[in-house]
Formats: sequence, structure tokens, C-alpha cells
Amino acid sequence: MSKKTLAIVITFFFSTTIFSQKIDSIFFHLYTDSLKKGQHNYINVDGKLSNGQWQPLTSREIQFSASACEFQGNELVIPANFKEEKIKIKAALKSDPAIWKEATIWIKKIPDPDSLPGLDEVLKNATPKKRKKD
Repeated sequence: MSKKTLAIVITFFFSTTIFSQKIDSIFFHLYTDSLKKGQHNYINVDGKLSNGQWQPLTSREIQFSASACEFQGNELVIPANFKEEKIKIKAALKSDPAIWKEATIWIKKIPDPDSLPGLDEVLKNATPKKRKKD
């Protein structure tokens, strides 16, 4: 290996180490207020970096655990016959387990409708909005 190549490799190694950002804290940014039975529920975890920017995190960086059911990657799989009302989930940073977050999420009780209303039905039931006079 030439001296020039070695110098480039060493410079690259130190520059990535110096300029890499550390994750200061993690947060759940959930897409819903409840979990659905019989589905894979994606649990979104973001890390706040030391420079204030956000970075999405996956199961490569996060160790997931739950009071019930199991995780497959970032997805909490809840069987259709699940009986409990809520699940407590925990996400811990693999590189620093002292950084973790825990949340309790309720299970959706009302089933989704078999079909959504069509455009005609929505327009028929819509109330006209009154215009403001200038």
C-alpha cells in the first residue's frame, strides 16, 4: 500500500469519526393513536442528533421490546384474536442502552368498516358551507 493511499484512508477514518453525530435522545413519532389487531403496526422511532437534526432509526439501531406480541423489525405484529386493551413498547438505542423511550399504546376497539362510502354518498351527506361576506 502506498503512502498516499494510507494517508487517504487515515484521513477518511478520522474525518468520519470527528464529524459523525451522536444520538442524544430518541422519540416515538407514531402515525396513529391506536394499534390494530391482525396487522403489522409500524413503530416509527427517530433519533435527535447532537446538532439538532432528526434521523429515522430502524431495528438495526434500536432494540425493540413489548409487554405482549412480538416485533419484526420496526413492526409490532398483533394477532387478530389479541385480547388485551393496551401494549407497552420500549425502544432502546443498541449503541447506548441508557438512551431509551417507553410508551403505552391502546388497541383499537372499533373494527374498520368493510367498505368506505363512495363519492356520491359523501357528496350527498355533505353540508354546504356558508360564505363569509366581506
